[in-house]
Amino acid sequence: MSLSHFDKDGQAHMVDVSDKEVTDRIAVAEGCVVMLPETLDYVLKGTAKKGDVLGIARIAGIMAAKKTSDLIPLCHPLPITKVTLDLEPDEALPGVRIRATVKTSGQTGVEMEALTAVSAAALTVYDMLKAVEKSMQIEGIRVVLKDGGKSGKYEAEGSAS
Repeated sequence: MSLSHFDKDGQAHMVDVSDKEVTDRIAVAEGCVVMLPETLDYVLKGTAKKGDVLGIARIAGIMAAKKTSDLIPLCHPLPITKVTLDLEPDEALPGVRIRATVKTSGQTGVEMEALTAVSAAALTVYDMLKAVEKSMQIEGIRVVLKDGGKSGKYEAEGSAS
């Protein structure tokens, strides 16, 4: 197996997708922000100093998915047709679980857009709560589902996609 972002001389390049078939594509990514139960209370009660933590993080994730090609050097700009972010407080964690779903019809997949959405949402949760707790941890960011295109379907083990 070779790395597609390098040419025969080992130089980085943007992959040529012009010969790929246009297909419906989807990617789902997940991650979480782990925090103290007292910090999670700010989210649950809606009393964080900066406002609606989950609502603002959701918007940040959507915006990030749309800007992925501006952030990741070799990503193609894509016509994203759908982005959803689910942010669920989880007292058992304790923290916030984040799940992004991104769709397109195109010649390349949207895994990077889904990962970027989760990352930006998690960073936003951290930013909004850092005055209360600086020791929060962003964990487990990964692709749990990818479908469409030549390589077909990928589903991570243990995912509830």
